[in-house]
Amino acid sequence: MSPTRQDAWSQDEDLLLAEVVLRHIREGGTQLQAFEEVGKKLMRTAAACGFRWNSFVRKQYKSGIELAKKQRKEIKKQTMPVEEQSVQEPAKVENVTSQPGCEQGSTITFPAVIHFLEGLYKRAEDFSGLEEDREKSFEKINELERKSYFLAEENERLSKNLKAIEEDYRSLIEIMERARKMVVLQDEDRQQKVKFQMDKNGNLERVEK
Repeated sequence: MSPTRQDAWSQDEDLLLAEVVLRHIREGGTQLQAFEEVGKKLMRTAAACGFRWNSFVRKQYKSGIELAKKQRKEIKKQTMPVEEQSVQEPAKVENVTSQPGCEQGSTITFPAVIHFLEGLYKRAEDFSGLEEDREKSFEKINELERKSYFLAEENERLSKNLKAIEEDYRSLIEIMERARKMVVLQDEDRQQKVKFQMDKNGNLERVEK
């Protein structure tokens, strides 16, 4: 298990964190993967990297994040399967004849073209809705990740406080035990100094040495 660091972040470490996170956004990876990668390089926990990103570094790279998201979309379009790309590509005229009501080799009519374009628009609209839902899901995941990193950091802080309290409690118990022993020794010493003698009436009385 690699050691963890508790010292302050340097400017170079913030820059490395930003570069790795932006690369993962651009390539379609998750922020968690980016935090784990940076944590291994800097010997810090992924939670510490996530907390640093969300509390400070992310605010400095708003334009870079937007650019990385746009690049991710462009990369996705380039790698998109042909059947999905056909939704966004202009329809070929010859495909109109394959729609209902059109026979192969028949004359293309204006209503048939309208019908085909309406169907194509509907498919594109449905695809845009799915893309919007996907973006919302990513935002929700990122929000939950930020909360989990904050809670992990808070848990680490509370664990340290609990450890300090336990150490103070043990020290207090040791002090109380030493004080008790001192009282017992003083009582024993005082008892050893006491002696008895008989008075003129024949009664025993205690005399301090």
